[in-house]
Amino acid sequence: MSFSESSYRIFEQGTEAYHVTDSVNATVHNPYPVNSFEFYLYLKHWVDAVQWHLMDIIHQPDQDAAEMMEVVRRIEKMNQERVDLVELIDSLLQDRYKGVKPLPQATINTESPAWAIDRLSILELKIYHTRKETERTDVSDVYLARFRKKLEVLEEQRKDLSTAIDQLLTEIRQGRKLMKVYKQMKLYRP
Repeated sequence: MSFSESSYRIFEQGTEAYHVTDSVNATVHNPYPVNSFEFYLYLKHWVDAVQWHLMDIIHQPDQDAAEMMEVVRRIEKMNQERVDLVELIDSLLQDRYKGVKPLPQATINTESPAWAIDRLSILELKIYHTRKETERTDVSDVYLARFRKKLEVLEEQRKDLSTAIDQLLTEIRQGRKLMKVYKQMKLYRP
């Protein structure tokens, strides 16, 4: 199984687990050994799932302004957690490939592997929620057709992004791409 496929399966597992309670206050029950690579992928995806649903709360009409500010603060705090987890995953990958000697013609990629994995995590949430829309029985055929088309596009994006992630990791292993980790330097104030 490719790296991207195993990552995506962890994201699917996390999405399903989140939707058992469908609560932004649910406790994460990470099934992977603490400090394992899979543990951090699952945890990062859980943060994404909670943030996704916090954004849903913000977009509901007639919300109390003070309560919404608390939700916004929580999202900001989780943004920092997300950035920290992406950087940790990149550091773990950098450590995994530390013995690779880059070729003289090695190039830098436009984004790090973990930021591409971050996009794959968000894509899983888009696919999950779009698929749910295609299963509705209370909407028109036109609505269903539109969401089926969106789902096709999202699944194609998943395939392409997965291929790109696996190619990037192969090129890093072969010394054709440099594995660099730049800290985002983004500060989300408490």
